[in-house]
Amino acid sequence: MIDYGKREEIVSWVYPSPYVNEIVVAAQDIDGLNHANNACYVVWCEEVAWQHSEYLGLSVEDYKSLDRCMVLHKAEYEYFLPSLLGDTLHFATWITKCDRRLRLERQFQAIKVSTGETVMRGCWSLVCATYSSGKATRFPESFMAAYGSKPLPLGRIEAAN
Repeated sequence: MIDYGKREEIVSWVYPSPYVNEIVVAAQDIDGLNHANNACYVVWCEEVAWQHSEYLGLSVEDYKSLDRCMVLHKAEYEYFLPSLLGDTLHFATWITKCDRRLRLERQFQAIKVSTGETVMRGCWSLVCATYSSGKATRFPESFMAAYGSKPLPLGRIEAAN
């Protein structure tokens, strides 16, 4: 767990109690404009979303055994500032909406640790589907328990390996 200490007052999350992963921008993330490629943010969103899902009790293996999954219906990303080689980002996610039947919304925010500034925000709309066919279907009970029981996740910040 990361201790924000005095930095707490400059971290401005869009929602309370984020689930957060720490990302350090690496050489392979840098594009021809000398900053992190926008596609990397999409990958980082997926990574923190899976970590959060596993934290809530649902892994890819659980999806397979339940023959249910959450599939991406719509994704939106806004990029505000560049991230450079060596920058440390706190990449946060929240489940912000869940109808407890078929749909949920997950939001993302990346903050540059050195400045506390938001560099990116994103939003996913997801739909529950049958894993084996891809057809939309209702949430199983375990999805309601994991994704629908809390409007926002418990706070947790983890450093990347």
